[in-house]
Parts: sequence; structure tokens; C-alpha cells
Amino acid sequence: MDFHWLFILVFILFSQEDPFKEERHEMVKNQLERRGIESTSVLNAMRSVKRHLFVPPQSQKHAYKDSPLPIGYGQTISQPYIVAYMTEIIDPQPDFKVLEIGTGSGYQAAVLGKLVKEVYTIEIVEELGNAAASRLKSTGYDNVKTKVADGYFGWEEHAPFDAIVVTAAAEFIPPPLIKQLKNGGKMIIPVGSPFMTQMLTLVEKKGGKPITKTLFPVRFVPFTRED
Repeated sequence: MDFHWLFILVFILFSQEDPFKEERHEMVKNQLERRGIESTSVLNAMRSVKRHLFVPPQSQKHAYKDSPLPIGYGQTISQPYIVAYMTEIIDPQPDFKVLEIGTGSGYQAAVLGKLVKEVYTIEIVEELGNAAASRLKSTGYDNVKTKVADGYFGWEEHAPFDAIVVTAAAEFIPPPLIKQLKNGGKMIIPVGSPFMTQMLTLVEKKGGKPITKTLFPVRFVPFTRED
């Protein structure tokens, strides 16, 4: 765990109540509402979750810009619009149980945690997974459960899930995730080569079978597997 990062996070929490509140509200107005994000609950969650606590200290001044940011170990935190779009499209409901593949710093999980009953999130990079677990716990997201593992296999003991959010590019949709998606549920996943532009893809499970719809091109970090 990165104790230096955790120390700074705790310091910010207790020394200043919300130093980036105005920037965060401007982000929602200019980056999300103006680009078509309409869900009131998603917009409120994006206003509420303090993105600056989910990026390294040296990047906090850029936390509310319309861009991804590096979080170490070759991984990134997605730009706010993509987080909001992927969240809105799964239509999260208060009684939902959601699986996330690719915890990263924990930001997407925190946004989901504001909207649904339970979030289960998996990160394959141990250092990131452990740091995210500590960060989510210290910031009060008690309904988010974390695990360090290969996300390809999902989290079978807690399946089925009402929705699944995958935040890394896979060359194909992992069959275990389709199996763990509840009938009638939705999965959002970037599909394509990890070294090229991918297509953000919506998967809806109907009659036990996946129906896919390509949405628009994106660039995500690769879906990392265990050796």
C-alpha cells in the first residue's frame, strides 16, 4: 500500500472540507450535462464523489479536467465523461448488485457505490487493489467490496449481477462475465485490440443470451491477465 498517498488523502480530508467543490460542479456542468448525460442520480453521484482523492497527489490539480490521468503501474483513471457515460448506460438502481472489473484507484467503484446497493470490484495489480481498498474504506464506501484477482473469471460466489462494468480493453467478452450477468442485465465493456482504438460495447442478456451493440470508439488500458 502507498502510505504516502494515503497520508495525503487523510490530511486533505481533515484539513479542508472540500477544496475542489467548485471545480467538480463545473466539471459536471461543462463536461457531462452539456455532452448529454441526463440521469439525475448519475450527475449527483459525479458531483458528490471527490475525484481528487482518487488520483496521485501530483495530479490533483488536474483531477477535474476532461482527460484520463495516470495512477501508476501503467494504469489510468478514466476521464469523467466516460465514467459518467458507462455508469448511466447500465441504468443503475438502488437495489442493484454490480460487478466492476478493473478497480484502478477506486473512482468508478465509488461512483457506483453512491447509486447501488452493492459493488464488487476486482483489480489484478495487487498494489493498486490494496491501495484502492484502503482508500474506499477511509472515504466511507462501505458497500464496495474489493478483491485482488484476475477479473476474467468475475466473482462467481456473488453472482448473478444486475450489471457489470469493465474498465479495461478485452479482445473478446469473457464468457464467465456473460454467465454471471443476470438475465435482463447489462454489461459495458471496451472490446478490441489493447494497442489500437477499441469499441465501447453494450451487452444485454435476454433469454439467457448476450445481445451486443457497439457504441463509439474509445482507448482503454489492456485487460490484464494472470500469467
